[in-house]
Amino acid sequence: MAEAVHAGAGERRARLIRAAYALPPDLLAAQGYVFVCPENLGTMTGMMKEMFDLLYYPLLGRLEGRPYATAIAAGSDGRGAQAQIDRIAAGWRLRRVAEPLIVNTGAQTAEAILGEKHVPAPQILACRDLGATFAEGLELGVF
Repeated sequence: MAEAVHAGAGERRARLIRAAYALPPDLLAAQGYVFVCPENLGTMTGMMKEMFDLLYYPLLGRLEGRPYATAIAAGSDGRGAQAQIDRIAAGWRLRRVAEPLIVNTGAQTAEAILGEKHVPAPQILACRDLGATFAEGLELGVF
């Protein structure tokens, strides 16, 4: 999903950074953010949570007003991860500029939960569209 968002935004307009490698200068250099992660056990993935834990206070008061959007892969509803990201974004005073994109994989059995997940083509297209719209909005000064 993150790769599709990045592809939609375009190489020259966006950077794709894994949560484990994100540093304060990366977020400071960006005009806006699309946070993409899976939901695990009703919350955002641990790697994303750790990124926010490490970056929250060093960036507090330095990102106000920047736009953000989210894309979440979930086995059921994705609302837990979405709520966590929204609370952190509120603390940073970011502005949501797109409805949450939540892809429900329907993984509810042990086999499905432990198995490889596949995001259907229409949802991959929605991720590409989100990236393109986000990048275009930044470029045009809409956000």
